Amino acid sequence: MVGKSVKRSEVRAQKIIRLVLAICASIVSFFLAWPWSRDFSYWAESHTMWMIYFAVGFVLAIYVFYVFLGNVRTLFEHDAIEREEIANLENAKRQEERS
Repeated sequence: MVGKSVKRSEVRAQKIIRLVLAICASIVSFFLAWPWSRDFSYWAESHTMWMIYFAVGFVLAIYVFYVFLGNVRTLFEHDAIEREEIANLENAKRQEERS
């Protein structure tokens, strides 16, 4: 039972870290996309629509970064599994050669 609670807390911690990283990356993206770097030269007439546009874009950016980080984690897990399988095959070959 102790192992399951440790595993759950690790998974929860990883999700929190991914969410925080996604929010930080979205904030950076938000400021990079903000029009003040272009002297507000391309603002539309409706500032409300721009605020909605940036709010929706920010939420979507958090989601995209969160999913991306989850997929990167999965790729690293698959790589570790593949390396472990290769190591096991090499160990089995060495065992056979000794026999």
